[in-house]
Amino acid sequence: MAKKKGEKREIIRLVCTEDGKHYVVTTKNKQNTPDKLELNKYNPNLRKVTVHREKK
Repeated sequence: MAKKKGEKREIIRLVCTEDGKHYVVTTKNKQNTPDKLELNKYNPNLRKVTVHREKK
């Protein structure tokens, strides 16, 4: 996926904090949220909603 000139959004990977295996790919704006992103997402392996944290 090619980046356009001046594009502020970056592709990131959110990894589950409980099992460390399941991940979700999303994008975020680096100017508005410079710190690491944490979201509650569903983990089908554990069959429950868990915290997913940004990982490089």
